[in-house]
Amino acid sequence: MQEQQAAERISNKVSKMIESKKDIFISISDQIWEYAETRFEEYKSAELLCKTLEQQGFTVDRGVGNMATAFIGSFGADGPIVAILGEFDALAELSQKKGVADHDPVTQGGNGHGCGHNLLGSGSLAAAVAVKEFMEANNLPGTIRYYGCPGEEGGSGKTFMVREGLFVDVDYALCWHPGTGNGVMNGSSLANYQVYFKFKGRSAHAAQSPHTGRSALDAVAMMNAGVNYLREHVIQDARLHYSITNTGGFSPNVVQSEAEVLYLVRAPNVSQVDEIYKRVCKIAEGAALMTETDLEIIFDKACSNLIPNNTIQKVLHEKFIEFGTPKFNEEDLQFAKNIRATLTDEDKTFGLSKEMKNKDLADSVIPLDVTVNIAGSTDVGDVSWVVPTGQIQTACFAAGTAFHTYQIVAQGAMPLAHKGMLHAGKVMAAAALEILNSPELITLAKQELAGKTQDDPYRNPIPNDVVPSARK
Repeated sequence: MQEQQAAERISNKVSKMIESKKDIFISISDQIWEYAETRFEEYKSAELLCKTLEQQGFTVDRGVGNMATAFIGSFGADGPIVAILGEFDALAELSQKKGVADHDPVTQGGNGHGCGHNLLGSGSLAAAVAVKEFMEANNLPGTIRYYGCPGEEGGSGKTFMVREGLFVDVDYALCWHPGTGNGVMNGSSLANYQVYFKFKGRSAHAAQSPHTGRSALDAVAMMNAGVNYLREHVIQDARLHYSITNTGGFSPNVVQSEAEVLYLVRAPNVSQVDEIYKRVCKIAEGAALMTETDLEIIFDKACSNLIPNNTIQKVLHEKFIEFGTPKFNEEDLQFAKNIRATLTDEDKTFGLSKEMKNKDLADSVIPLDVTVNIAGSTDVGDVSWVVPTGQIQTACFAAGTAFHTYQIVAQGAMPLAHKGMLHAGKVMAAAALEILNSPELITLAKQELAGKTQDDPYRNPIPNDVVPSARK
């Protein structure tokens, strides 16, 4: 009983600390929403977070891991080291006005926070600041670090950071993601490789002398056709995505001498991704042979699957139950209803429980024993292989809203999203402090991770010669 009361006192103090500074965190989130900077070009967003950390008493190390927009804010000494992970990158071509349910871009073709990373980075900042304030007020030993992680969308910034040894001394890590539900993210994710295939041929007049040309665009088309046949012959959980990033020009009367396609290969673990990737490379080589073009394969980035840590997740779940769920008002509910009116019937039911299918905003905590493996990928996976890691999600968006859509952008700078963001900060901060005060929990979490990786040790999936890049 005394332990429970002590934990509740810590949670109450954490809540008050975050509430007292909530205008700061909301303002930062909204500014990052407006900046909407894509992978490894988040200069304004990163500097805003760095300056805020310094104002809040953190020492900031900028440009870590050979990435201009990666940074680490630290406070404390001795004792355990806890990492709070923050993201702040946007997505291309998802510009959208806030608070508008219908599609209405701020800038045609502009960027937008279609995955809510403006909230993610700011909610994690709230957690880190609250932990620092509590440690300082109570003379607690230990170190709290805020990891500014760029390029999660298509860049795997954390994977590069892990490769550079930036997590080698961390005892445990916490993070969150804005979502449509509330609870611990108790499942795995897909590993992936992202790779450019560039073909170079020879231009020619497509009517007068087509026989002298060698079409790079034909090579891309043949490669894509070959990969389509491959889809039937890979494991069911694998995914093969592509985007033609260079068609070689706009004139059909010219044999295109250059063309490029970007592939994203996903599977449940890195070894499966690697096997499929090698088969994709053979198809690309075959396309080059058939078209007599030259092929260049450029490895862009990769990330590993996620390893959940039950020890960390149990604490996070307990804190979630303690805090309950974000409290929304009628305006929040009405806006969520307006957003849901723009969704398809499939969106409104996909992945939702029977209870949630008729609700506009989530108002309950997902049970800890519910495991949901996501078909997407996250570079948090690489952190989870080297550090015991726990994640949560809080309701920031209307039920059924799909990520990477304009509807997410429209909600990302609204009060309902702010409430979910601040709630995530409170849950993470309270969990971080409980673990910080419980050496036995840290030991158990590390033992659990060691047991899960004993027969399959971590291998960073990004080759050493690959460097972070905004765009090839």
